[in-house]
Amino acid sequence: MVRTRPLKVALLGCGVVGSQVARLMTTHADDLAARVGAPVELAGVAVRRPSKARGGVAPHLVTSDAAGLVGRGDIDVVVELIGGIEPARSLIDAAFEAGASVVTANKALLAQDGPALHAAAEKHAADLYFEAAVAGAIPLLRPLRESLAGDKVNRVLGIVNGTTNFILDRMESSGAGYGEALEEATALGYAEADPTADVEGFDAAAKAAILAGIAFHTRVRLDDVHREGITEVTAADIASARKMGCTVKLLAICERAEDGRSVTARVHPAMIPLAHPLASVREAYNAVFVEADAAGQLMFYGPGAGGAPTASAVLGDLVAACRNKLSGGRGPGESAYARLPVSPMGEVVTRYHISLDVVDKPGVLAQCATVFADHGVSIDTVRQTGKDGEAQLVVVTHRAPDAALSGTVEALRRLDTVHGVASIMRVEGE
Repeated sequence: MVRTRPLKVALLGCGVVGSQVARLMTTHADDLAARVGAPVELAGVAVRRPSKARGGVAPHLVTSDAAGLVGRGDIDVVVELIGGIEPARSLIDAAFEAGASVVTANKALLAQDGPALHAAAEKHAADLYFEAAVAGAIPLLRPLRESLAGDKVNRVLGIVNGTTNFILDRMESSGAGYGEALEEATALGYAEADPTADVEGFDAAAKAAILAGIAFHTRVRLDDVHREGITEVTAADIASARKMGCTVKLLAICERAEDGRSVTARVHPAMIPLAHPLASVREAYNAVFVEADAAGQLMFYGPGAGGAPTASAVLGDLVAACRNKLSGGRGPGESAYARLPVSPMGEVVTRYHISLDVVDKPGVLAQCATVFADHGVSIDTVRQTGKDGEAQLVVVTHRAPDAALSGTVEALRRLDTVHGVASIMRVEGE
């Protein structure tokens, strides 16, 4: 049967990404029609300020009534690019109720209410696509959901926030402090006026929740993800990493336990060896390293944000959703059959780099080593520098549970010979 009418698309939001989606839908209209099998028509664009000029979007398509656009009855696919929790959640629910499929880049909403969204899509026999929610233009979620569907993924390790990677890269390359690097990122447009979501790790944590859920076929919520940002990373940390042959990155790490009975998800700065593929990821780029039983080690790399790159991922999802509408099929839904528990951060086992400010006198090193031993944390290397009665002790441990390390640090702080714990950083990728 030949379709006589175009597939109609409602676009919610016309900001940096939405405007690029509208542009690409117009300039690539013929190619999209050929790839889908029917014309794909932009039927309306919902925005907060319809009076604002939007190049490339016909004025008669612009409306402030998002609910009216979604619920008008002839929309095939709704593209949600508003972000945040509300009104995005209500509009997506309304789209499903009206029989439309949904393409979204809303990582915060997916991390918080992903199961409910998937259930709503299932109830109404609609699609929910969200490739653009995690790593911009990088094809990542579809390979995890489909290409590796027959494999067992054990670990996902990645740089999923371009702002923080730019800041840490500048600290590494120029010797700048955190504040100076953040100022440069803001001036260049990599950081928002309020960079909290990026630098405190909230953005990366939402993406980690989505990645862990897909990789391990388990529901992982944002609250399950341990989160630390980069605001406490200092130039001294960067220099210490360099001495170890490492660099510092903000990593999203999702792991299956060795016994396969639980998973963990965490976001925090970490030192990684310069030989690791992620160490060479510079500027505002993203990269994700996947380890699977049969496939082995895979790496996905590219621009993780920006209007055109993210719009590319949105358009890919839009084509898939439109094809399904045309054929009467559906894309993959939620896969959470494994129902693995998410272990707390205290059970995570890794290595640590600890810098202590101590009194420079005989016996201090032995005293500190005893504290490590008492808590079951084995020391790998020690480096000490001292001058005028003060010293800095840098300890790198063997692998140990995070809870044991926390107990060690608290005990060290109580020593009279320890003036302070200057920094603690995990060591990954070895």
